[in-house]
Amino acid sequence: MKPSPYTSSFKMHRSNTLLVFVSVVLSACNSSNVPLKPNVQITLVPAANPGGPVELDFIEGLANGAKPGQQIVLYARSGIWWIQPFANQPFTKIQPDSTWRNSTHLGTDYAAILVEPGFHPATKLTTLPAEGNGVVAIATATGKPVAPIVSKVIHFSGYDWRVRNAASDRGGQPNSYDPSNVWTDKNGYLHLRMEEHDGIWTCAEVSLTRSLGYGSYIFVVQDISHFGPSAALGLYTNDDFRPDDIRNELDIELSRWGIADNKNAQYVVQPFYIPENVSRFMAPAGVLTHMLRWESGRASFKTVRGSVIGPRTATVSEHVFTSGVPTPAKETAHMGLYSYRHSQSPSQQPVEVVIEKFEFLP
Repeated sequence: MKPSPYTSSFKMHRSNTLLVFVSVVLSACNSSNVPLKPNVQITLVPAANPGGPVELDFIEGLANGAKPGQQIVLYARSGIWWIQPFANQPFTKIQPDSTWRNSTHLGTDYAAILVEPGFHPATKLTTLPAEGNGVVAIATATGKPVAPIVSKVIHFSGYDWRVRNAASDRGGQPNSYDPSNVWTDKNGYLHLRMEEHDGIWTCAEVSLTRSLGYGSYIFVVQDISHFGPSAALGLYTNDDFRPDDIRNELDIELSRWGIADNKNAQYVVQPFYIPENVSRFMAPAGVLTHMLRWESGRASFKTVRGSVIGPRTATVSEHVFTSGVPTPAKETAHMGLYSYRHSQSPSQQPVEVVIEKFEFLP
């Protein structure tokens, strides 16, 4: 019997429908085999602070499609891009729910970079990297507008000094800083104190508000023989905003670096890991005057007993470096009291140091 036109039309329609269904299923199967490109987002943006890193805030985000072993590298922009939260802690872990969270110093802008395992990030950048060569995805965000943060400034020895309140990784691990640990007394002497508050050790640091360049930097420091093994006093010049990883730094450091019977003082031309860049000595009890004479291609250090440098003063130690001496840029003088690996010294006690005078001679 000859099939009716309706029957033929129905069979053709059913065949076309089946063909479309199979095509959709195959397309879905093929698309499910194509992995989505990982991406990173910043969901909590810290405040903006154009003046540079003054304090810490939290930054949060998502890393969708991240593979095992991939991590986040954070940067904050303050003139240039600075790795966050610290140079020795460059990676932020991604949680099982794809979220990530860490602290950061403030800047005008923020960046989160998803990177492959084994990626070696730069600590400072003038521009952010492009995708590729270990960089999987990048997200940037402008800091939230807020009222500017006003730093504490004190006047000491005829100069204005900015008091640090942001954390620092000086000493090889994060240290917190409290502006209340810095003050001057009725004699005009500067006090720096390090103590524990609610289970957290807080340190003290000041830095000049302007650069001085070549010349003599003189520090008169009272007795530091009470320092425990983890206490460290740094008297140094440093360019905090240098756009590369070369430390433009000359140091007078008073510390035993965690070893009770170690020598307690040293002169350094950074980087310290080059043996010729360090001269260690034993600083005796009592008032000492430490001097750095910075010249082109030459850094001369000297420590004497007492508060005056003269022809009859007893020299404790002196050393001259002629290799690796930096040239002036935007460096400033710093004085900082901090803890070196305090977690390894459970018996550490509060420490206070008194600096009687700072003097600069061109």
